[in-house]
Amino acid sequence: MKNDVIKTFNLCKKGGRNYRIKDVQLSVPKCSIYGFLGPNGAGKTTTMKLILGLIQPDGGSIEVLGKKMNPKNRFSINRHIGSLIENPGFYGHLSAQENLEIIAKYKGLGKEDIKEVLKLVHLYDRKDDKVKNYSLGMKQRLGIAMALMGRPELIILDEPTNGLDPAGINEIRNLIKSIPKTYGATVIISSHLLSEIEQMADHVGIINHGQLIYEGPLSKLETTSASLEDVFLEMTKGA
Repeated sequence: MKNDVIKTFNLCKKGGRNYRIKDVQLSVPKCSIYGFLGPNGAGKTTTMKLILGLIQPDGGSIEVLGKKMNPKNRFSINRHIGSLIENPGFYGHLSAQENLEIIAKYKGLGKEDIKEVLKLVHLYDRKDDKVKNYSLGMKQRLGIAMALMGRPELIILDEPTNGLDPAGINEIRNLIKSIPKTYGATVIISSHLLSEIEQMADHVGIINHGQLIYEGPLSKLETTSASLEDVFLEMTKGA
C-alpha cells in the first residue's frame, strides 16, 4: 500500500436512482502513468472528482498520498496534487503569466516556478499573450502548466487531448510521458481513446458502466489472450 498514491475501497456515487460508479477499487502505483480508459459516460470524470474531494461519495472511501480523503483535509491533500478536470479554468482576459501568478500566490510559489512550467509546456515565448487568443492546444498546455505548479506528487488529467488535432495530441502526449522522470510525480490520465492510453501508460484501469473491469500493468494485459483492444471493443458494445 505504501507504493500506491491512490487507493479506493468500494467507491460508489449515485446519480438519481442509479449508480454513476459502483464498488470501484483503484490502486495507482507511485511514479506510474496510470491510464484510466473507458467510453464517454463510463464514470471516469466522476471518479477523478471523488479522488480530489470535489464531490462526496455515497459509499466507500479514498486514500490519497497515504491519507483518507474527506471534507476536512481535502485542501491540505490537494496542495500536493495538480489537476486538469474537464476544461482548463483560467481568465481569458489575462496573460498566461498573470494566470499562473494567481496560482503561485495561492501556493506560495515564486516567479521561477512560473518560468519553469511555462518552459516545460513550450509557452514561455507566449507568456504575455492574452489567453483568450490562444489556440485550443495552447490552452490545454496552459492547463497542464497550472497542474504542474509547485511540483505536485500527483497529477490528474481528464481527457487532456480531447478535441486536439494530431499534432496537438502528439505534443501533449510527449509532455505527459516526460512528467514522471522530470518531476518524480505520478500521473493519472483518462481517455476514451485506446491508442492514447497504449502510447502513454504503463498501468491501466478500464471502466465501463461505472464498474472497473480490469486493472493492472499494461504489459500484462497485452500478453494475455484477451488483448487491450479486445477488452476495449467488448466493453464499448452498447456503450
